[in-house]
Amino acid sequence: MAFTNETKEVAALAAAGRGDWISLHTGDPGTTGANEATGGSPAYARKQTVWSGGSSDGSVPGSVVAFDVPAGEYTHIGVWTASTAGTFVGGFALASSTGELPGQTTVNATPAITVG
Repeated sequence: MAFTNETKEVAALAAAGRGDWISLHTGDPGTTGANEATGGSPAYARKQTVWSGGSSDGSVPGSVVAFDVPAGEYTHIGVWTASTAGTFVGGFALASSTGELPGQTTVNATPAITVG
């Protein structure tokens, strides 16, 4: 079955409406939010995004979020209902992995929920 772009947009907006807290992960978060980043100084924390739909293409982009993270490689982001704990909504791979970061730094990510 093929869906119209309008139907895809409605589905993407519904998914975005489930959570706006973004997490950064060192591996695939799966269906539980596994591999979430930790540590650092300043300490890693989830960041809130602002979703902006309206183009009826089945993709809802979020605002850029900046994470303070310790050394490591970061490959995925996740969507949550809260800044701590909460319910994991889903996750996806970054456009490109950060590669191994040698020390404390900032990683910027732009989340997007796309229904294909």
